[in-house]
Amino acid sequence: MEVAVCIVSFRDPALVVQCLTALARSTFTDFAVVICENGGAAARRALQDRLPATLPGGQPVTVVPQSDNLGYAGGVNACIAARRDAAAWWVLNPDTTPEPGALTALVTRLGQGGCDAVGGVLYHPGGRVQAYGGRWYPVLARATSIGVGASIDAPPDAARVERDMNYLLGACMLVSRAFVQTAGPMRDDYFLYAEEIEWCLRAQQQGLRLGFAPGARVCHGQGGTTGSAAAIRQRPRLPIFLDERNKLHVVRDTTPAHLPLAAVSALILGAARFARRGAVRQWGDALAGWWAGIRNHRGAPEWIA
Repeated sequence: MEVAVCIVSFRDPALVVQCLTALARSTFTDFAVVICENGGAAARRALQDRLPATLPGGQPVTVVPQSDNLGYAGGVNACIAARRDAAAWWVLNPDTTPEPGALTALVTRLGQGGCDAVGGVLYHPGGRVQAYGGRWYPVLARATSIGVGASIDAPPDAARVERDMNYLLGACMLVSRAFVQTAGPMRDDYFLYAEEIEWCLRAQQQGLRLGFAPGARVCHGQGGTTGSAAAIRQRPRLPIFLDERNKLHVVRDTTPAHLPLAAVSALILGAARFARRGAVRQWGDALAGWWAGIRNHRGAPEWIA
């Protein structure tokens, strides 16, 4: 089966080159790479100047010919549309370094059946697990990462992970043709953040299933593009605003009956996360995102240049 590797980039060609260097070592070789550069026409040209036409194994590398910022979900959708003939699509962040056997493990788990999309082990450069998968709690409008902080050398209980998780992390998710045809594309009106949660919840509501491949290990430099992994008092406006806004959208779009309680919970949890810790500006950004979610504002924030 041919897999299309879908990468959404924003003005950081060095990250993309690093990711492709890792992909070139993949033990699964039947893939093509499709990249959506959201940083504008100049950024797309700069990226193309840094990229080879093919990887050393002959896998083609294509940059989608668009210049608008489609957002993360829109970029993923554009990559999928560019390779409609693929048997599956591997959504992969540019700030990831997949281990050689990662794609092989994902494809193997998908081929075993019982699932329509597969995630793997995301871990930080220091050797600690970021997540095996995620669990969404609609009443709280909050997500938790399964396995966070575990040693990368500790073997996870794959069956338990599959039982506990209800979404895959967008930094590494292999989705099948059946998944895309049944669930449809990602919602591009989220623009950035939480779109993979809504996608997975929507898919499960339509009878699709999620799988976990413990052998699919991917090092993730979390927040490499958006700055979301910075210390809490240094985090920029965009990720905080969209994270708070879009979590309310997930509730509204998947379990609307929970929205009144979720809105209150999100406000309290946001205050605990930012205001209580003295991150005054960040609390303001979170509050603005929460209010935008209450008003059902979607797409790119109007203040994005």
